[in-house]
Amino acid sequence: MLTQGDDYPIHQTAEPIAYSGTDRNFYDRYFFNGYQADGSGFFALAFGVYPHLNVADAHFSVVRGGVQHCLHASRLLAMERMDLSVGPIKIEIVEPLNILRIIVSEHEGFSADLSFTGRAFPVEEPRFTRRIGPRTFMDYTRMTQNGHWSGWIEIDGVREDVGGSVGTRDRSWGVRPIGASDPQPTVPQQVPQFFWIWSPVNFADASLFFHINADGAGKPWNSRAVWCPDKAGPDDRIETEQASMSLTLIPGMRHASSASLIMEADGQPARHAAFQPITTFLMRGLGYGHPTWGHGGWKGELVTEREDIDLSNIVPGRPDHLHIQAVCKVTVSGGGETEVGTGILEQFIIGAYAPLGLTSLVAD
Repeated sequence: MLTQGDDYPIHQTAEPIAYSGTDRNFYDRYFFNGYQADGSGFFALAFGVYPHLNVADAHFSVVRGGVQHCLHASRLLAMERMDLSVGPIKIEIVEPLNILRIIVSEHEGFSADLSFTGRAFPVEEPRFTRRIGPRTFMDYTRMTQNGHWSGWIEIDGVREDVGGSVGTRDRSWGVRPIGASDPQPTVPQQVPQFFWIWSPVNFADASLFFHINADGAGKPWNSRAVWCPDKAGPDDRIETEQASMSLTLIPGMRHASSASLIMEADGQPARHAAFQPITTFLMRGLGYGHPTWGHGGWKGELVTEREDIDLSNIVPGRPDHLHIQAVCKVTVSGGGETEVGTGILEQFIIGAYAPLGLTSLVAD
């Protein structure tokens, strides 16, 4: 089946763009978030295409007054991967790798018109490859980019300008669990374990990026830190694997009350970054771990739903409350200078993790 994508030089196999290899868990996703310098006005969007499941879904979520307002949408992909819209939610690529636009047409109290402009060339993270026994659990590539926002968001008739907001967007594609669970898990069966921290930060003239995936003993299997000045190209930034982050958890929860990052690179003074959470955002609002709106699930030809989440009622140990992004005040020091910025501390911790004394699946 030929589609619009076949007129672009983007083929990855010998087949038309409609077909992406043979793994049913192949996906292609956009992610965006934004917030003011003081951590207020958080908003985010996730948009996913699942070629082998023939599904596309999108989620738009905004935090106002302690409530996380969410708009979920899912549709039949119809094998057309170049249509970047799902119901009222649409993405436009204005200038590849630099400027993108998000439009939410009025629907269930939501509407928005937002533009993202990158601060520097995107960072390509190390390829994420993880197996459970003989089976591939994850195998994907991701690029990440900090940027500035313009435009507005309207919720229930109240319009707010987002001008001056900063944030992050990423693009990832490859294989990770999507859609219905596999009816035949790998054997011998293991207690699930996943430790993930992602922390993109916006400073006045530069960005800081750090992420880590680690096993239960605390050994990283994918990690990288990047210091990226504004307007930097691929060769104009500092990248290193010599970075580590320590967390202090909220008692009874797998969310951090604070975090500290040390980044070292050859020929550079060590940078120390202290993270102090301000606002908590549940990733379930974007479909991550959602009990009914998980990524890639078949809902029908076009289905939308609004959801409002009370952020004062986050339940410790509840599976769909584990994965969060915390907007943080971040203070970085190094080389005799100190700077304050705002960023994200994304956290998703399941199963054992020895450095924090965690031994159970979701609660300790």
